[in-house]
Amino acid sequence: MARQPPPPSVHAAILLCLLSLSGAIEIPMDPSIQNELSQPPTITKQSVKDHIVDPRDNILIECEAKGNPAPSFHWTRNSRFFNIAKDPRVSMRRKSGTLVIDFRSGGRPEEYEGEYQCFARNKFGTALSNRIRLQVSKSPLWPKENLDPVVVQEGAPLTLQCNPPPGLPSPVIFWMSSSMEPITQDKRVSQGHNGDLYFSNVMLQDMQTDYSCNARFHFTHTIQQKNAFTLKVLTNNPYNDSSLRNHPDMYSARGVAERTPSFMYPQGTASSQMVLRGTDLLLECIASGVPTPDIAWYKKGGDLPSDKAKFENFNKALRITNVSEEDSGEYFCLASNKMGSIRHTISVRVKAAPYWLDEPKNLILAPGEDGRLVCRANGNPKPTVQWMVNGEPLQSAPPNPNREVAGDTIIFRDTQISSRAVYQCNTSNEHGYLLANAFVSVLDVPPRMLSPRNQLIRVILYNRTRLDCPFFGSPIPTLRWFKNGQGSNLDGGNYHVYENGSLEIKMIRKEDQGIYTCVATNILGKAENQVRLEVKDPTRIYRMPEDQVAKRGTTVQLECRVKHDPSLKLTVSWLKDDEPLYIGNRMKKEDDSLTIFGVAERDQGSYTCVASTELDQDLAKAYLTVLADQATPTNRLAALPKGRPDRPRDLELTDLAERSVRLTWIPGDDNNSPITDYVVQFEEDQFQPGVWHDHSKFPGSVNSAILQLSPYVNYQFRVIAINEVGSSHPSLPSERYRTSGAPPESNPADVKGEGTRKNNMEITWTPMNATSAFGPNLRYIVKWRRRETRETWNNATVWGSRYVVGQTPVYVPYEIRVQAENDFGKGPEPDTVIGYSGEDLPSAPRRFRVRQPNLETINLEWDHPEHPNGILIGYTLKYVAFNGTKLGKQIVENFSPNQTKFTMQRADPVSRYRFTLSARTQVGSGEAVTEESPAPPNEAYTNNQADIATQGWFIGLMCAIALLVLILLIVCFIKRSRGGKYPVREKKDVPLGPEDPKEEDGSFDYSDEDNKPLQGSQTSLDGTIKQQESDDSLVDYGEGGEGQFNEDGSFIGQYTVKKDKEETEGNESSEATSPVNAIYSLA
Repeated sequence: MARQPPPPSVHAAILLCLLSLSGAIEIPMDPSIQNELSQPPTITKQSVKDHIVDPRDNILIECEAKGNPAPSFHWTRNSRFFNIAKDPRVSMRRKSGTLVIDFRSGGRPEEYEGEYQCFARNKFGTALSNRIRLQVSKSPLWPKENLDPVVVQEGAPLTLQCNPPPGLPSPVIFWMSSSMEPITQDKRVSQGHNGDLYFSNVMLQDMQTDYSCNARFHFTHTIQQKNAFTLKVLTNNPYNDSSLRNHPDMYSARGVAERTPSFMYPQGTASSQMVLRGTDLLLECIASGVPTPDIAWYKKGGDLPSDKAKFENFNKALRITNVSEEDSGEYFCLASNKMGSIRHTISVRVKAAPYWLDEPKNLILAPGEDGRLVCRANGNPKPTVQWMVNGEPLQSAPPNPNREVAGDTIIFRDTQISSRAVYQCNTSNEHGYLLANAFVSVLDVPPRMLSPRNQLIRVILYNRTRLDCPFFGSPIPTLRWFKNGQGSNLDGGNYHVYENGSLEIKMIRKEDQGIYTCVATNILGKAENQVRLEVKDPTRIYRMPEDQVAKRGTTVQLECRVKHDPSLKLTVSWLKDDEPLYIGNRMKKEDDSLTIFGVAERDQGSYTCVASTELDQDLAKAYLTVLADQATPTNRLAALPKGRPDRPRDLELTDLAERSVRLTWIPGDDNNSPITDYVVQFEEDQFQPGVWHDHSKFPGSVNSAILQLSPYVNYQFRVIAINEVGSSHPSLPSERYRTSGAPPESNPADVKGEGTRKNNMEITWTPMNATSAFGPNLRYIVKWRRRETRETWNNATVWGSRYVVGQTPVYVPYEIRVQAENDFGKGPEPDTVIGYSGEDLPSAPRRFRVRQPNLETINLEWDHPEHPNGILIGYTLKYVAFNGTKLGKQIVENFSPNQTKFTMQRADPVSRYRFTLSARTQVGSGEAVTEESPAPPNEAYTNNQADIATQGWFIGLMCAIALLVLILLIVCFIKRSRGGKYPVREKKDVPLGPEDPKEEDGSFDYSDEDNKPLQGSQTSLDGTIKQQESDDSLVDYGEGGEGQFNEDGSFIGQYTVKKDKEETEGNESSEATSPVNAIYSLA
């Protein structure tokens, strides 16, 4: 016999509460309210964006909407008004916007192809459908062609092209022979994704059939067949010995030369592929070679996603389902046979059509309230957002001082009845668009109850139940619960009020019976309703059927005595081997037993007694064993088989203490197999009534034990005996013993803090069970504060196992503590756990640096973002080469979050590169930073020259240098014009030394040979010639005024000493300013 726990109570039907207290009002589905309240249109049904229709049927373009008053409909076709009344084939369904185009009287469906959009309008606004692109399915005929036999050498690769006619949608391709026999495919012969048939190597047996490409079109359900290819295989071994097909060296046996693999599709060693997020990525590699190559797939820098990746077409294709941004990167296929291997790299870029992050929702407000519509989407490229109101661009709509547009959000302040409208958000990029309608409705409605009045709810004792009180009103009413007309609001302790207004009673007790009143109140009035709660006793089987061993032909009685609430109707039924028992002539069913007369072998099995009322049920099971041998054995015990022990009995509790009790029991019969163990179980009636838990285990020789207990638990015990055959049925329960209460000695485990949105943090923990509650009204004190700040702790008291902290900064650490508390006090000081609020997009990487150490490489370095706003999952680098206005192909690299360097090999030394770097969190890619590579050296030099040449200081310097050079040229000209040998007679006492070769003939050479400076002069740092003080100057000679020249130009006369000349110059200062003198002085 075994007792099974009863299922949850069957409560009265729970009415759905349609009120949302999260900021906007939801219109209930109650017809009386729907008919009374004004409501702008809402699109409820529409055709798909790409609508392909069968040309043999009438065209149906769906558009349905609701609103009050009921909306009217009109359509546009190719952005122009579609006048339905002018076309007799086109009609619109009654009370609907659905278009029906009828071709029963003729007409061509192709004439109606185009882009359609439905408009649903009433006096409060206009809602729009998606732009529906209507296309007519096409299944063109295959062009007739005569195909010559294909001649190929045995062992060579071969591709048979299909080239199906372009259908809409694309047809399904398959290959068969002209006699409609399917072509056997394997790793040597297979069909590619493009429909072509590939032979990695042709064998002689391949020309035993022909090959025809077939196209199956979806809408017309037709199959078109291309003319068949026939093969002519040239071979060195004309005998097609079938025994060689499985030969381990089949190709050598047939004289086919072995060769290394090469790719048939795709061509080359590298290719690229773009795939949209959320679709399937299909990569394909088909290789030729002898023997037939094997294909293996890999991903650079990581493993293939095992949960999404699968191999197709004999490993020639790799399919990754539901692609996400993490699946981008480089994949390569490796084709190998015993002659060698090659590989092909496929660079995969994941783009994304727009997808919703926050789709705008209908906004129902009371007059004077504030609200907002949020339209937030993501995609790759980043989608743009366009707002419309009633189908017109928002910027062309009449101004509304209560409305403010902030990018992807429209904010409404102090809304009034005139603010009602339907807003459209269109977010799009090059891969697609999303269109959402959201209306703004302003209502003022006094509270109204939506459920029947004075409901009766019956519930079983100790169960959990919920009382619902659906209501409606605008502004949103507040709801309070009262019991038996008393003035205190019910919330806390054994009661919990949900956000939708429902009242939950966690564990029903007798004293919870009564009349409960819910009152909804707003500024326009109040409404109330009552619910009567009745508490019923549970249904229990207190005398359960027992396992029995009976001889064939005897009578067996299985007891099943039930205790139940007398106000409920009891039904007792029986199951045999978990199937309903048929009560035949040999059986008698009474209220408290089942009797079987003349037991037969077919009666052996399990019997289950099911006692049920309309609210609950209880089960008890026993097993009947039927002995075939009716002879009475001389040794009765030896004749009986070993069995499970009988249940222990007469449980007694003694030595009652605050935290312990002694349990004593009388063992049952061991049924010829010694009892090895006893298992003591307990049940408590507060948290999990009716559920039994293992408490402790004792040896089979013990029938008394001291049990350690927890505070404030209403214990009930039972004992199970175990031998080598199995376990006994549990004993009857002991009497109950409640321990005294105490403060909790522990706190909940698994405390976590994680953000579910960018501006919140959800704190969760594992709730404590009955044996750790230690007292009534177990609750949790949740504390939190930002880490590394001195702010005070925030706290809240929670009865469940979660608490949401709102309005948090993005991804900041919080210190969290969760402490258990009951009516006796608080638990120990809890440990501090670090949690984080929600993540957001990261800021741009810092200090992005681009260096070019040589013409072959470019080094990139960066630092982590200043504001990661979450856990970085990586970086995305996009770069493109450019030369003037010419741009190259953009390349995308993804890096791990720890990588902050990247070295790129330049494709050519002339082009420059533009780099864009962004960081990524779980939310997506954040702000990007852009840098360009340095210009090549020659370009930098040219630019530098151009920049300097335009500077004013440089122009002035060049002019000064030019003037100086001009003066020097004039000096040199004067020198040359006065050059030659002049006889000089020194007046000084010291004559010229004879060692001077210049003066052997009594003359001095002033010619400028070899550009050498004059003797007695020195060269300055700037290359000009300066005179020494002791030397004579030609200027001295030229300015004496007394010297004369002969007819041959030689100098005649004497020169004065320099000292005298200086004295003369001192007296003739008026000549010092002469330009000639200035030039001569420089000379």
